[in-house]
Amino acid sequence: MMIRKCQPLLTAAKPILLLRSLGVQPAHQVIFDRNTKRLQKERAALSADVALYDYLKEEIGFRLADRIFDIKREFKAAADIGCNRGYLSRHILAECVEHLTLTDTSATMLEQAEGTPGLKMAKILKDEEDLDFDDNSLDLVISSLSLHWVNDLPGCFAKIKQCLKPDGVFIASLFGGDTLYELRSSLQLAELERKGGISPHISPFTQIRDIGSLLNRAGFTMLTIDTDEMVIGYPTMFELMWDLKGMAENNAAFNRPAHLSRETMLAASAIYQELYAKANETGVPATFQIIYFVGWKPGPNQPQPLERGTGEVSLKDLGKIIEKGGKVQTET
Repeated sequence: MMIRKCQPLLTAAKPILLLRSLGVQPAHQVIFDRNTKRLQKERAALSADVALYDYLKEEIGFRLADRIFDIKREFKAAADIGCNRGYLSRHILAECVEHLTLTDTSATMLEQAEGTPGLKMAKILKDEEDLDFDDNSLDLVISSLSLHWVNDLPGCFAKIKQCLKPDGVFIASLFGGDTLYELRSSLQLAELERKGGISPHISPFTQIRDIGSLLNRAGFTMLTIDTDEMVIGYPTMFELMWDLKGMAENNAAFNRPAHLSRETMLAASAIYQELYAKANETGVPATFQIIYFVGWKPGPNQPQPLERGTGEVSLKDLGKIIEKGGKVQTET
């Protein structure tokens, strides 16, 4: 197994501040502090009980890997973007992928990622926002629960399409906009009550309606997008927040508040319990919305739509269509 280390990762803030000092506005909005997210992942990976918090990402990685097996093709070269602790690579079989390249911003998580027996792997310390794979070099790009922390998602999608070979496929999952809506609303109501205003304690997530547009904009075709919801029970709001930290899914937005007061936390916990706890049940639920999608880079062997105007039957006659002698006819 080969591990290649790149140059030290820069924080997202430094290049943006440099551009603004030169009077140049960045092409995309910078929401997340990538260096903060890297540090959060490093702290989580170095924890002695890191495996205790793998339950959610492990399950979603397994479900995403199952979508890869549905494609009856052997991929020669593949890349796992933002691999975390290897929630995808530990389910990828050597019979399906010949060589898999793992990338992540956290050196410790990258080191902990493992593959299945016989799977050839290489590991590269690399930010998802700074991909530099050779053009037309990969048959498959996969990513599980990492891309929702990317600032320039359209740019990231475009780079992924560029590194894929014609008829290559991009399969990924990320958290959707309804993720942790219970926690978000409880914290907002508590702050409104205690301080008369709200702060962004939960990072913003991509809406499902935007994913298709972003993939089309990047040039992907034959899109498949679906969602799933996982509702997990916790004793109280505090166990949920502790687990989010253990998963390295705590807030990394630039405008996040420096701290959350004790009285606001207690109020939010009480509101959470009152609004979302089910009757006759202990604990509170937390909803995770997962968006899965598949996009293909255009290739010569893909099915192509007929040219406009070549149709022989009007859509208004669909209800009258009958089949006779192998030909489509309309009832008179």
